[in-house]
Amino acid sequence: MDATERLHQLFLLNVCLQVFDGVATYHGLRFWGEGNPLVAGVIPYLGVAGTLCLFKAKACGFLVLLRRLGPRPFVRESLVLLATVYMFFSFIPWMARLLSLLSA
Repeated sequence: MDATERLHQLFLLNVCLQVFDGVATYHGLRFWGEGNPLVAGVIPYLGVAGTLCLFKAKACGFLVLLRRLGPRPFVRESLVLLATVYMFFSFIPWMARLLSLLSA
């Protein structure tokens, strides 16, 4: 697998993690509050859907900018770091919380 294909796969992984985080947050807010104080502060003004769309569009736009940088130094490492952070601070906690609803 060449470097460009690997970079594109990392980009798609990050976009999928962003989409998962947005959908999980939207559904999870019925049971738990928002953990991000920036997002929680905007929800009263834009509503849940508007706020999540705004923040996720910003995050995905940042990912597009990183992807467009292509083979420049630290782009690949940045995408790996972002995916790792979202796995540990979004995907795993949301999955644990959502799965806890099944056992309740």
